[in-house]
Amino acid sequence: MSVLLKATNVKVRFEIKKGQKWPWDPIPQLKAVDGVSFQVEAGETLGVVGESGCGKSTLARALIGLVPVAEGSIEFNGKPVDTNDPKAMVDLRKEVQMIFQDPLASLNPRMTVGDIIAEPLRNYYPDWSKAQLQDEVRAMMAKVGLLPNVINRYPHEFSGGQCQRIGIARALILKPKLVICDEPVSALDVSIQAQVVNLLKQLQAEMGLALIFIAHDLSVVKHISDRVMVMYLGNQVETASSEELYAKPSHFYSRALLSAVPLPDPEAERNKVIIPLTGELPSPINPPSGCVFRTRCPAVCSDCASHRPKLENIGGSHFVACPRIDVAIDLGHHAA
Repeated sequence: MSVLLKATNVKVRFEIKKGQKWPWDPIPQLKAVDGVSFQVEAGETLGVVGESGCGKSTLARALIGLVPVAEGSIEFNGKPVDTNDPKAMVDLRKEVQMIFQDPLASLNPRMTVGDIIAEPLRNYYPDWSKAQLQDEVRAMMAKVGLLPNVINRYPHEFSGGQCQRIGIARALILKPKLVICDEPVSALDVSIQAQVVNLLKQLQAEMGLALIFIAHDLSVVKHISDRVMVMYLGNQVETASSEELYAKPSHFYSRALLSAVPLPDPEAERNKVIIPLTGELPSPINPPSGCVFRTRCPAVCSDCASHRPKLENIGGSHFVACPRIDVAIDLGHHAA
């Protein structure tokens, strides 16, 4: 498969002006994303997981220019993209769309469903007639499981799951190549979550989409993802195929996350050992030196404070950011 999106050493910073004690002091910076590199191939799904505040959503927004990229490069279809240039983003957003976490908040309450879904078409195809727009909108509504006769209703008349289907229809109406799903099911009931995830998989197969799927629920990520990237405090700590990561996570942080996933078998759930993470999550304004995970890692050593680990290939497409990976694995097995 060809590489569709390639991000190299992407960094996102936010200035915290309230953190200045004196006007001449340097403005503190929140390191939301701190040098993340990955790629997404055509037709595949990359899952992105990690604790709240680890930079998942910020990374997603940076990829489509909703927040500025401080450093690093982004390529789409082999061509460099300046996400800080509004003109460059006009062409990119035809190929890359986003589904947001809160389905109702992402829809304009003053617009009908038909107008919401048709809005991207009006922006990119201003010469289309009203009949053309309606035909395209109705066809997309049918694809996402919405009845065409609700085209003139407003978002408040729909349930959360239906609103998310509207958001999916709006994202897919331009027939993009990549869709970034920013926790698209976290605000929905469990039964509705399954419906939306299965819908995304079905549409992916029909339209040949690539997906970046961000979520807290690791069981959902396992169901939909081909590869999974684990983030911690703005950093990428592990990337592997979904099958390999869930069967044999190598970074201690990944092991701790997966140990907290509920198991469907009651007996297995009772007997499993949860690997606890000790200590508090450090502030991204003042992250630890060297390895950012060292303040919570049981395999920490003196070198961890002075050296930031780079992603190392430990076989196939499995990459881990830990110079003492064998120690971390041994400790994890001992805990389990």
